[in-house]
Amino acid sequence: MKLLRIGIFAALIGVSGAIAQARDSIVVGLQLEPPHLDPTSAAAGAIDQVLYANVFEGLTRFGPDGSVNPGLAESWTISESGTEYTFKLRTGVTFHDGTEFDAKDVKFTLDRARDETSQNAQKGLFEGIEAVEVSGPLEVKVTLQAPEGNFLFNMAWGDAVIVAPESIGDIKQKPIGTGAFRFKDWVQGDRIELERNPEYWGEPARLESAVFRFISDPTAAFAAVMAEDVNAFPAYPAPENLPQFEADPRFQVLVGSTEGETILAINNKMEPFDDIRVRRAVAHAIDRKAVIDGAMFGLGTPIGTHFAPHHPDYTDLTALSQYDPALAIQLLAEAGFEGGFTTTLKLPPPSYARRGGEIIAAQLRAVGIETEITNLEWAQWLEEVFRGKNFGLTIVSHTEPFDIGIYARPDYYFQYDSVKFQAVMTELNTEQDPAKRSEWLAAAQRVISDDYVNGYLFQLAAITVADARLRGLWQDAPTQATDLTGVYWEP
Repeated sequence: MKLLRIGIFAALIGVSGAIAQARDSIVVGLQLEPPHLDPTSAAAGAIDQVLYANVFEGLTRFGPDGSVNPGLAESWTISESGTEYTFKLRTGVTFHDGTEFDAKDVKFTLDRARDETSQNAQKGLFEGIEAVEVSGPLEVKVTLQAPEGNFLFNMAWGDAVIVAPESIGDIKQKPIGTGAFRFKDWVQGDRIELERNPEYWGEPARLESAVFRFISDPTAAFAAVMAEDVNAFPAYPAPENLPQFEADPRFQVLVGSTEGETILAINNKMEPFDDIRVRRAVAHAIDRKAVIDGAMFGLGTPIGTHFAPHHPDYTDLTALSQYDPALAIQLLAEAGFEGGFTTTLKLPPPSYARRGGEIIAAQLRAVGIETEITNLEWAQWLEEVFRGKNFGLTIVSHTEPFDIGIYARPDYYFQYDSVKFQAVMTELNTEQDPAKRSEWLAAAQRVISDDYVNGYLFQLAAITVADARLRGLWQDAPTQATDLTGVYWEP
């Protein structure tokens, strides 16, 4: 390990030292490396962490406060029925390869996302689209099967960014978007380099270039930031170091909220988890406070359902799954597992998963559930768990905004199939009245909590450690992104 750290230091100093000195550039540290660079065909949030807003843009986009703002669509009108959206697109927009952006690119993107063969990880965002029509060079009409109160919100997701047919063949290795930065290079296992797009249609970026470095080891991350070889580290993986950074005037520590519901995901179709008593036993075996304190050093908000506590419609349902190991043992006995059982616990790379996994494994062992822990790299986790559904338990933070709708998808990786929940989501998606939408949202949260679909742990905190002279970094994370379009160095 010591030799590895020396190697990391050498690489950071040798390659990024000069960049770090330039005040028109930035070096950003990230723990996870993207498996590829197409945000429209993968569930890996690491792709958006690098490319969202920087390289790729959608019809709408999220602001740092979670608001939905115009993106490549400068305006839109909605029919009285709520089923027709006519988007007026911006003029003078070009992709990074010089091709012009127009309505045909929007149609291509939305049709590709909703196609039967689509690999889009959030295909549900597009299922309600009935037709996409080009009504002019810079005008698109999208017709929905029924009103969708979240349609403009959905179009701001990273999975809905606009891509062009001319560049789609190489998009996984050479992403071409319309953003304020363009892709320059990807040295796999090390870094991704971006450079300012001189032809950008909007407010130009103040940074000339940006380097995203991938440092998976928390100790190496700490060393890189302390040595000032990394200028900013969003989703900083070692919260135990924060007091040291806070006491050092060279740094700023930003702690905000994310959309990341961190869950102990359960394979609902795998025995014995197809028995609600077993899932309920798992939930009652977990001491959330111990997990938050041990894995996140107290940074995290307990949750009892898959919904962000900062959302105005959040319902606190933590009491339904309070820590009660005696009840967990009783429920296992009622389900026929008085002697317990053994299952798998497959963990992706983030610290909250690896550290939290060890704590939860001990808590489950105390009630008779033995876990075989396997640490997976991100690509392995996507293949085995997310796509292959070959797992008993796993820990992951769902960082997509307002994503409770995934529970209406029986083919989603935790394989929850509830006609009741699907009916609630249908009502929610077609409801326009804010008060009634709040009622349906409360019902949706309650259904999945009552069904103990997953073990709901905590809302992930947004932790960024950065050079004290940097300005424009997001404190909160309304989506998983490192938006550098407004970042600059203080003179």
